[in-house]
Amino acid sequence: MSENEIELNFKNRLSEHGIQLTDKQLHQFQQYAQMLVEWNQKMNLTNITALDEIYEKHFYDSILPSFDIQFAGSLCDVGAGAGFPSIPLKIIYPELKVTIIETLGKRVTFLNELCKQLELNEVTCLHARAEECQQLRESFDIVTARAVANMPLLCELCIPLVRVGGTFVVMKGAGGLEEAKESQKALRVLGCECRNTYTRTLSDDSVRINFECVKVRKTPAQYPRAFAKIKKSPLRGG
Repeated sequence: MSENEIELNFKNRLSEHGIQLTDKQLHQFQQYAQMLVEWNQKMNLTNITALDEIYEKHFYDSILPSFDIQFAGSLCDVGAGAGFPSIPLKIIYPELKVTIIETLGKRVTFLNELCKQLELNEVTCLHARAEECQQLRESFDIVTARAVANMPLLCELCIPLVRVGGTFVVMKGAGGLEEAKESQKALRVLGCECRNTYTRTLSDDSVRINFECVKVRKTPAQYPRAFAKIKKSPLRGG
């Protein structure tokens, strides 16, 4: 497909879910794709560099959870890498207030320049580890994680950041249901309940499973533990 056909296909597929892209938003996605390819030549941002796959497996995949879950208020994206899912969601829902927590400084440099070029306001990029951001504890309406780690580990990194009544959105592939079974203990201990599971497919029929976990009570003060402890003995089990 040509560049125009890729963009038109992207626009039409979002339209099927009630998302009408403006010319400005289309231009922002064009800039995003271009910067991703250019910066990827000097730093490892993504293994996906073909334009059609960038639109499908990065942009569309990032927006997918919003077909089923409302994204509004404040969003924290843990381990966003090159900005997924938070930056595509911010483009689609410009009123979102976004905080990105990323452990690699060079990716934070890319994200800051990306937000500048795309003229995205109210996006804060932190060079930090999620478990060390206790100043942000229980302050976000939504916390997202995509392709970061297995779900029991993710729960301990992310749930402490969600406010009571807020939502932890876990984005997984075909193995997501098995990971969710392994995460029942973590969800329970950390104060969350998995309310909904949404399964959708991309154009190549690859499966995406998104979990909507609602924070029902405060996370006990001893969590999150240091990363080495989380990794060594995650809160795994049913």
